[in-house]
Amino acid sequence: MHHVEVFLLVAGAVLVAAACRRRGLPSPLVIVAFALVVSLIPGVPRYEINSEILLEFVLPPLLYSAALSSSYRDFRSSLSSITRLGVGLVLVSAIVVALVFWALEPAASFAVALVLGAVVAPPDAVAAAAVGRRLGLPRRVMTLLSGESLINDATSLTLYKVALLGVATGAWAFGSALGTFAVAVVAGVAVGLAIGWIVHKIRVRLDDPVVASAIGLLTPFAAYWAAEAVHGSGVLGVVAAGLYLGHTSPRAGYATRLFEEPIWSTLDILLESFTFALIGIQLPWIIRDLEASDQGLGHAVMVSLVVLLAAVLVRPLYVFGTAWFDNVRLRGSHRPPGDALSARESAVVSWAGMRGVVTLAAAAAIPTTIDGQPFTDRATIQLAAYTVAIGTLLGQSLTLPWVIRRLGVGSADEAASDASQEAATRIATADAVQRVLESRRGELAASIGADAADEAIDRMSAMWRGRAAAAAVMLDPDHAEDLLPDGVHPSESARGLGPAGRPPGDGRLPGAEETRRTQRFRREIVAAQREVLMQRRDAGELDEAVMRRMMRELDLEDESLSSSWLERVRD
Repeated sequence: MHHVEVFLLVAGAVLVAAACRRRGLPSPLVIVAFALVVSLIPGVPRYEINSEILLEFVLPPLLYSAALSSSYRDFRSSLSSITRLGVGLVLVSAIVVALVFWALEPAASFAVALVLGAVVAPPDAVAAAAVGRRLGLPRRVMTLLSGESLINDATSLTLYKVALLGVATGAWAFGSALGTFAVAVVAGVAVGLAIGWIVHKIRVRLDDPVVASAIGLLTPFAAYWAAEAVHGSGVLGVVAAGLYLGHTSPRAGYATRLFEEPIWSTLDILLESFTFALIGIQLPWIIRDLEASDQGLGHAVMVSLVVLLAAVLVRPLYVFGTAWFDNVRLRGSHRPPGDALSARESAVVSWAGMRGVVTLAAAAAIPTTIDGQPFTDRATIQLAAYTVAIGTLLGQSLTLPWVIRRLGVGSADEAASDASQEAATRIATADAVQRVLESRRGELAASIGADAADEAIDRMSAMWRGRAAAAAVMLDPDHAEDLLPDGVHPSESARGLGPAGRPPGDGRLPGAEETRRTQRFRREIVAAQREVLMQRRDAGELDEAVMRRMMRELDLEDESLSSSWLERVRD
């Protein structure tokens, strides 16, 4: 395939995605439909992409980006529930779909049927997460959906490779498959954590956000290939590295965080748009292959619809059938009390089973030949996989908002809890700033005199305490009095204080080299606040989402300090 044709496919898909984002339309479905229409234009070539490209170059960055934005603490606290869906449900779904396909296609081997089961088993939480954020799903539901989507890909792709090996050898052994999966999990996680640790050590020593971001772009591929080289799960390697680096990112430079966020968002839309467009443009060719095959198109469509039905029904049956597992508290599991899903939340999770990029990429990556022999059921399996992906996106993605509203599942209590956590944290950051002010009292006194230094520090201290009081009143008025330090009242204001506590006046300290001293002073204040955020998050007193929102404020303040410094140097 000519590179210009690939470029045109990607460019067209991105334009369609941009239009969908502007109008609030479901971009996956629209991109597939648009590509399908384009494929019917005479002269449009058949797009055949090497399976290595899809599995090794498209999936790793998508999974890594999702892991970076996930909360390690939430992931760990919900690990048993995530494993219940990300491993147990994937295996059950794959086996059920395989048995259904095998019953409809008795001439195919069970390994061939399991290839289809592995391809359609993993749901994609991208669409569900977008809907959930917009409608305010509880954080434990969002954590479960996103965590499931991170590890179910590893389960399904490992099973996919085992099934392909069974097709090639003509043999299927449960024991060897279980051993392969165990090795893949252990090796994949170990390699991913090792890669993440190395990258973290490098980026905390780098003072160049461009280079640090470039290393970040290489990380998912390094984790994937290194894990695969030792027979581990490349997907789990990527996820482990992403979770580790996402958790430790506050230790890196602020500029790296500000650089990386738009880069990964851009890469996500490029790769996801390409994958959905590839499916739409391949569909007519798959249909032509089926028309020319012995099975026939009508039979393949019937098989695909039955497989879709099985894939949709097995999820709620499994979710409600294993709901008791959420109440199990294992020693050392770090699970908080009351985190089990309610019946309504379980219903939402049951309906959030949309298939996405992993299913489409794995289906497109099914080889045409295995050991030199044609994969005779490839077209039928691909049509069934695409039917499940498009059917769940069309049926479940479009109706999920109605289900959430109808069941009345929301996160009002979490919003109040977040506000309370933020109020307490802002009080704690004010205390940290006070310690910074006190540590600089002697230096300031030597520069401008003891009396002037005392006056400046007392004035700034009072303004910081007033700002803390104002924040506590706005965020958590019911508990403001309990949060505030002695002698500080909610009626105090924060006049003249910027987002990160700039000194009064124009933000400059009197004395020699005032610009440099002011820069260093303000950076110490920001660093002290940042340290408080990380400490409270690690202690379980501040949710990850709240911490990242507050961390971004500090990063932007650091960026403004750098900008003002450069402007003064130029002047």
